[in-house]
Amino acid sequence: MNLFPLFPSTCHVTPPPSYGCSGARSQFANARRWFATVLLAALSLCLATGPLTAGPKPIQLVVLGDSLSAGYLLPQDAAFPQVLEKALAADGIPVDIGNAGVSGDTASGGLERLDWAVPEGTQAVLVELGANDMLRGVDPVRTREALDQIIVRLKGRGIKVMLAGMLASPSLGRDYGDRFNAIYPELAARHAIPLYPFFLEKIAGDPALNLIDGLHPNRAGVETIVRTILPAVKAFLAELRG
Repeated sequence: MNLFPLFPSTCHVTPPPSYGCSGARSQFANARRWFATVLLAALSLCLATGPLTAGPKPIQLVVLGDSLSAGYLLPQDAAFPQVLEKALAADGIPVDIGNAGVSGDTASGGLERLDWAVPEGTQAVLVELGANDMLRGVDPVRTREALDQIIVRLKGRGIKVMLAGMLASPSLGRDYGDRFNAIYPELAARHAIPLYPFFLEKIAGDPALNLIDGLHPNRAGVETIVRTILPAVKAFLAELRG
């Protein structure tokens, strides 16, 4: 008795080409040929264009300074190193800038903390020190010696140095002013390093660009410093990249 009259046992149905073992082998063979073709094209493209390369690595720069660069009484993102980093990035120059500014620090204080303030891997340092020496009437000979040792030790580590200068207040007298003001150009010439003559250029004495103490830059003052020093820093970094 045939329980399945619609599908008699003597009927042989030929499945469509996309089903069954023979169809699977055909599809697999086609897939292998397609994959081989795509792989060959990809390899040819790599050989023609060369390996993919990432953009330039950021330069590792440290600002070794005092309260003027540390961002005294300002939000962290308004401090000189952070504002400078953003300005350089906007010009397509990738730089990671470390803030090694300590409020109240003298040149001698910067020398004492130099090894841990400037970590391994640092490629360049912008030295901004000496303002507190001047305000305290420190003997310019001592300030010069400390800055000289900072430069010598940084260069000995293979680190490029840029020096940001300071000018003495006229209230300290002409003799002190002449001796202090001569420190920065003398050291820059002696060590053949770039000098930015006066870190507070365009903001010194301007109430609109300083905090109420008249000594430290406010947010607008920092932005002015960055705009003014930016060409010198860009030239310094271009020389670093060779």
